Amino acid sequence: MTLGAHLVELRKRITIAGLSIVLAAIPAWWAVDPIWEALSAPVLEVAEAQNRAASLNYTTIGEAFDTRLLIMIVVGIVASSPIWLYQLWAFIVPALHREEKRYAIGFLAASAPLFIGGCLAAWFVFPNIVILLTGFGFAESATLLSARTYLDFSLKFILAIGAGFIFPVILVALNFARVITGVGILKAWRWAILGVTTFTALATPAADVLSMVLLAIPMIGLYFAAAAIAVLHDKRVAKKDAAFAAEYGIDTADA
Repeated sequence: MTLGAHLVELRKRITIAGLSIVLAAIPAWWAVDPIWEALSAPVLEVAEAQNRAASLNYTTIGEAFDTRLLIMIVVGIVASSPIWLYQLWAFIVPALHREEKRYAIGFLAASAPLFIGGCLAAWFVFPNIVILLTGFGFAESATLLSARTYLDFSLKFILAIGAGFIFPVILVALNFARVITGVGILKAWRWAILGVTTFTALATPAADVLSMVLLAIPMIGLYFAAAAIAVLHDKRVAKKDAAFAAEYGIDTADA
């Protein structure tokens, strides 16, 4: 494909992904209230645990509407993840052979649940982060938070962890496309652990070691699972190549 054709294809995929997010976000209007109630629950826990005033406030006229709109968009991103993840794969597909195209279903079947699972894992540890960060306030002080700022912080945290859980699937996809080898993935395990711990430390901007560990353990486990799948795939491909070479009398040493 030419550069122009790639740009046209990219525009097509982005348009489909964007429309899927919008269509999934519209019904979320009726789910905003319970979602906001669950997100703001840690602030109420702060008031009880620390015996101080704590509340979420709207500091501008349009902030309440913006808050609802942002929640709808994020719900749309999560709910439509199978569609836009497929569009991501479909954009890569034209550069691959017909055999690799068959892995689109496997990529989608693995990446969408992992993204949603990562978001749920972040949702689980999020209250601990809120309570810890607000606990640094001075005595006799009040915790008065902007609703939009609080929502931005919480949603960015949840989406970042969800995206991090997809990374092992991308490694497997690159291995199936013969871009990287399973041994290469396995040899980089030290850098992978360093990268995962750094990522979780940045995603949990607090001295909350427990939350960082709770997020890092499944991500590291997924990395090694991806490496194992890639190694097994490489062995299967090597066996198939050897059988093909033996059948047609090809000397692999000269290849």
